[in-house]
Order: sequence, then structure tokens, then C-alpha cells
Amino acid sequence: METNTNRLSKLSGAGLLISLGIIYGDIGTSPLYVFKAVVGDRVISADLILGALSCIFWTLTLQTTVKYVFITLSADNKGEGGVFSLYSLIRRKAKWLVIPAMIGGAAMLADGIITPPISVSSAIEGLLILNPDMPTVPIVILIITCLFFFQQFGTNLIGRAFGPLMIIWFSMLAIMGGGQLVGNPGVLKAINPSYAIGLLAGNPEALILLGAIFLCTTGAEALYSDMGHCGRKNIRVSWIFVKACLVVNYFGQGAWLLDHTGGILPGNPFYKIMPDWFLVYGIGIATIAAVIASQAMITGAFTLISEAVRLNLWPKVKINYPSNEKGQLYVPSTNWILYTGCVLVVLIFQRSSNMEGVYGLTIIISMLITTMLMTVFLRSIRYPLYLVIPFGVIYLSLELLFFSANILKFVDGGWFTVVSGTILFSVMWCWHKARKIRNRYVRFTEIENYYQILAELSEDASVPKYASNLVFLTSANFPSEIENKIIYSIIHKQPKRADIYWLVHVDVLDVPYTREYKVQTFIPNHLIRIDFRLGFREEQRINILFRKVVEEMVDRGEVNIISRYDSLKRHKVTGDFRFVLLEKTFSSIWALPLFERLVLYYFLILKKFSLSEERGFGLDASFVDVEKVPLIIPTTEDIDLVRVE
Repeated sequence: METNTNRLSKLSGAGLLISLGIIYGDIGTSPLYVFKAVVGDRVISADLILGALSCIFWTLTLQTTVKYVFITLSADNKGEGGVFSLYSLIRRKAKWLVIPAMIGGAAMLADGIITPPISVSSAIEGLLILNPDMPTVPIVILIITCLFFFQQFGTNLIGRAFGPLMIIWFSMLAIMGGGQLVGNPGVLKAINPSYAIGLLAGNPEALILLGAIFLCTTGAEALYSDMGHCGRKNIRVSWIFVKACLVVNYFGQGAWLLDHTGGILPGNPFYKIMPDWFLVYGIGIATIAAVIASQAMITGAFTLISEAVRLNLWPKVKINYPSNEKGQLYVPSTNWILYTGCVLVVLIFQRSSNMEGVYGLTIIISMLITTMLMTVFLRSIRYPLYLVIPFGVIYLSLELLFFSANILKFVDGGWFTVVSGTILFSVMWCWHKARKIRNRYVRFTEIENYYQILAELSEDASVPKYASNLVFLTSANFPSEIENKIIYSIIHKQPKRADIYWLVHVDVLDVPYTREYKVQTFIPNHLIRIDFRLGFREEQRINILFRKVVEEMVDRGEVNIISRYDSLKRHKVTGDFRFVLLEKTFSSIWALPLFERLVLYYFLILKKFSLSEERGFGLDASFVDVEKVPLIIPTTEDIDLVRVE
């Protein structure tokens, strides 16, 4: 039977519809504000309009079509895309890439804070044409509030609802632009790249213009981030339709602007090319499209956070799966963090024209990171250097140019994206760094050294039985090893007698969807280790997975879990299970260097907002004991003490 996942990844009408509904909102609404930002207060001239059109066309072609649709979408991790999926493909080749990956992830999340306000504000401000005194801020906040509220019902539902609406939106773009092109088809000569070169060469405002032109491709990163929601083939085919509609609308706006050369921009050209009778409908459709633009970034943010959690780059947070479709998820904490940020942007900047300076900087940073990671990826799969080097040089040069243009917006609002992105990056970096600091103090020992004592302890009736089956989660990658802290807990801290000691290890793989396990029996019916190999998108429901494995082992006769209490054994009652989670603590944090102390203080703050270990691993809290053990078990070896009589 064909699964939902397989249906989504194949080229299909449903897949194309969901692609339009989820992925293209951001880049699809760029005609709302690109030409308004390009022209600004400048005098309209043929050179400006034709040069800008040429830049827009070639930016969409080189940046979006070639880099993302053709090249980057090929770097799929078992159907998944995005900066963390790409990092997972190459992290074993170069571990230092974790820093660029975190920067790219933080930039994408920050972009999710900017996209809804500017998209919705640009659409709603069309109402000012009808009523210049209308308060738009409350309307924008109301729309954003509704959008984030409905996220909990799943992007699949939203995608199916938004798909037909986006068909209407893109059709409207093509019809409105095409109507203007009929009257001035000569504007199509701007496809010649010489017009772009002529606009930028020697122009003192070249970087400022590039910063505005870059807005036409701001949703390109979402095409890759949301690949898991729709499938590569659906994205590539639907992009043909989307790009055609975008180009026709841009050139239609350009044709209208050429009829107004010598003057100042009389209003947003996007709305000016509409017939007066259609304006109300156009504003309504634009508002719906703006909501969908926000959806593209929100779904991308959910994907990023879920991957970051599995890769230990973000605190463990609750992740819901509203449907059975692949990639469909909802992260409540991320949803409301983004919502709070969006409301702040609206309240601080008020109008879309003020938000243009906020927009773009984080997106170009994430694009630079993707180019860097893609260059390493292409080389890792043995692409020849004569192809890899030109790719890296061309796109890094192009994006560094766009970065230079966008950095000029820092004072005009770019500071907000830098601050929000820095905060998000600090969370990722601190969580990653604190884990490395803590792991540095984890000590391992050979497990075979304790075979005899564990077997004897299990049979020692003088020690009260702690549980029939005692389960420890271990971070030891090698089955021959065990953490000192587990031995400390079983033997030294409080002897814990159990019929069977279970060691469970979870290995997060570089692929998104895999569920495998391996069993090793060290002492029959006394000491058993289970290794789970889970994809980085798999929910770590260890409680259920462990139970499934034990059931299979019992069916195969590999283990006997019948209670060994005489009264229960006669009735073949299954023995109880108890999980012990060992919380690693420092005996004295002051023994660490100042920098590491600060990192751990920040880590402890973040930990208060994250899921507990038992919830993070999907364990039933009623069967879990959380026990604090010191990372460094104190000894008396280094203590000088003088005895006096």
C-alpha cells in the first residue's frame, strides 16, 4: 500500500497544490513591495526601471532557479531539506561547520519574525488608497494572531486550504502584469543583462538599489527548507508556473512605471496597475497571499527547530504531529516565540516602508551559509573541482555583494534582525557548547570489569530489590564501555538490586527517517544493552520503542521478564520496569574557568524552559527516577591533610 509520505514525494496534483500553499507565499508576495522599495523617492527614469527589471529577472534566474531549484534541491537528506539537513549530510566531513549551520539556522528563524509583519502590512496598507486615515496596525496584529493560532491544526490542512488561493494569487499577478505588457511590450528588452550592468556600474547608489532588488528572492531559502513538506519534484514543476507569473507581473509594473518617467512614484505600482473597480478585490487577495507568505517561513521554522533538537543544537521542546503526513509538525514554543517577535516588529516599525530596512539581512546570511555548506557537500559527493569551484566562487561573490547592500540597512532597522538573530544563535551555541563542556567530564570504564559484581548483586537477597527491570540511558558509543556515573549509581551511591539491568543507547543518525535497533546480551537475563538508531526527524519515544523491543525479545525467547518474586512468579506476572535518569551536576562549578562558568549559567537558564529528560525521551514519569550524580566524583587523592595529636 502506498504511504502518505510516498504520495507526497511523488509528482502529483495534491503535491503541487500543497507546494503552492506552503512554499511560495514569501517569494510570491515580493511584487507587493520590491518596486516600491527600488524607486522610493527617486525620479522615475527609463534607465532605473529597465536596469531594475533586468536585475530582478537575473536574480530570480541565477539565485532562485539555478542555485535553489536546480542545484540545492538535489542535496536532499532522504527527502528533507534545510540548513540542518544539509549540515547532517556533511558534518562528519568537517565538524567546524556546526558554527555556520547554527548561524544559518538562527538567520532563518529571525527571518520568520520579519516576514509576516512586512507581508501582511504591505497588503493591508492597500486600504489606505481607499481611506488614508484607516489604522492598519490593529488589523495587521489581528491577522497575524489568527495565523499563529491556526498553526496547531497542521500545515497539511493549511496547505490544502491555501493552495487554491495561491493559484488565484499567481493568476492575478500574471493577468495584471500581462495587461500592462500588451500596451508596452518593449519593456521585455530588459531581459538583456546589459541593462542590469548599466544600472549598477559606476552608480553611487548601486548597493542601495541592490538591497531593494534583493527583496525579489527573499523566499528562495524557504523552497529548500520546506522540501520535506512537498517533495522536490513538486517544487521544481510548480516553480515554472510561479516564476512565469512573477516575471510577468514585475515587467507589467515596469511597463506602467515607464509611462510615468520624469515624475515621483505616485503610489505602490503593484496596486496602480489594477483597474479601479478591482482594487478592493485585489487588496483582499493580496492580504490572503501575505498570510500565506508568512506560512512559508513558519513551517520552515518548525522544521528547523525539530531538526536542531534532534541534533542537540536547541533545548528539548514539545513537538506535536497534527497529521500523519511526512514533515507535518507543530512546535508550540517556536510558534509563540515567532508570534511575539512579529507583534514587536509591527508595534516598533508600524508601516511596511519602515520594515524594508529590517528585511533581507538575515535572509542573505542564511543564503551565504547554504552556499558554503553546498560547496562542501558537492565536493563530498565527488563532484569535480572544475564544477565545485565556479559554483562556490560565483555564488559567494554574488551573495557577498547582496550582503554588502543589505548591511547598509542596519541603522534603518537591520539592527532588529541582527539582535534577534544573535539571541537565537546564542541559544544554539550555548546548548552545543555546554554539552561539550559537560561531556568532557564524563568518564567511561570497561563494562566487563563489572560483570561478576552485577551478576552477584542481582542474586543478593540481602539487598532490597530496587526493581525487577532497571533501565539506564547510556551515552557510551561503544558497547564495551559504561559511564562511571551508572556504576556509581548502581553500586556506590545506593546499591540497586534488579533481576535485569538494561542499558539503552540512542544514536541520532544523519538521515531523517530511520528506526533500527540492536541488542547485545552481556550476562544472560542479567545485563542487556539495546542500541536505537533513529533519524534526526524521528520522535524519540523511548518508552514505547523499548517496550516493543522487549516484547520481540520475549517472543524470541531471548529474555525472561517474569517476576522473580515467588508469589508473582507462580502466576507468571511480568516484573516491573523502572527507568533511572542520571542528571549530571558539577560538585563545584567554581572549579571551572570563568568563560565555561558563564556558558553553564546560561545553559541552566535555558534548561528551565526545556522539557525534562523524561518528557524529552518520551518516558512515563510514573516509572522514572531522576537521580543527581556528580560529573566529577570526588576523591581524596589530591587532599593534603595533617593529623595532629
